[in-house]
Amino acid sequence: MIWGPLACGSFLGWSLGANDSANVFGTAVAARIVSFRQAAILLSLAVFAGAFLQGEAGIQTYGGLAHYNHTTIMVISLSAAITVTLMTILRLPVSTSQAIVGAIAGVGLATKTMNWTGLQKVVICWLATPVGAMIIAWILYHLLGYVITHVKMSMLSRDKILWSGLIIMGIYGAYALGANNVANATGILSGQFTSQGWTDQRLAMLGGAAIALGAITYSKRVMFAVGSGIMPLDAFTALVAVASLATTVHIFAMIGVPVSTSQAIVGAIMGIGVIRGSQAIHFGPLKRIGFGWLMTPIISLILSAAGYAIFS
Repeated sequence: MIWGPLACGSFLGWSLGANDSANVFGTAVAARIVSFRQAAILLSLAVFAGAFLQGEAGIQTYGGLAHYNHTTIMVISLSAAITVTLMTILRLPVSTSQAIVGAIAGVGLATKTMNWTGLQKVVICWLATPVGAMIIAWILYHLLGYVITHVKMSMLSRDKILWSGLIIMGIYGAYALGANNVANATGILSGQFTSQGWTDQRLAMLGGAAIALGAITYSKRVMFAVGSGIMPLDAFTALVAVASLATTVHIFAMIGVPVSTSQAIVGAIMGIGVIRGSQAIHFGPLKRIGFGWLMTPIISLILSAAGYAIFS
């Protein structure tokens, strides 16, 4: 009985890594500052470290959203994983947080065990994520711009600093991704298999490894869609965007609420777009991403409700 839920959680972690990791290194890969292989290796190591060191808080949050058993755990994980995998095939960066919560809501409504107070906390943080990333991007854009403008350096030195900073922020963003989003993969397993030795930290390690594997094996398609689709980014704006994402997601990781890295990076890029003028933003890809955000929890909810009706 234990291996079915663990396998489903690992599948969800893999789909998360394949989709959400693009938000961290997508800009650097699209700008060819770092190769996909190098980005995947750095990302996988940092994701696992974040999950291991700071992933438990979010896992405990999801563990209390509803009452689970082995069947509902598998239904929820599979529903969310199938939804995210479908969106990855379509090259849409989506919110795994929305997918897993949509699936939890489908089962929670069917079993009448939904923790509405906990759900409200998660939804409020969802709404705050892109707004917070926009504000942080606006602040960082002006701060870093002031430093670069007033510190004398050659163009080559400036580019080297920006490229190095983008890689460092990418690693930080990957760490924040692991710390925050590992709960999406294995959070609903919290407390289910403690007697078999599966503590929250061990679940965080399993989720971190699954996310890292997804990033290495299947994230390249979405990376280029995120890195160049919404708005052309140079080294400076890419650094601002990734730093804003990393800071936003890490703050929510410390609060203990899993949020969307997709919403954070889009919010950050939109913040830069507001400064540079709306004509710089490609609204076509943005509309597709928004449609993906809208459909993700709906599809996941329908799949989980149907799955529960079948298996129960």
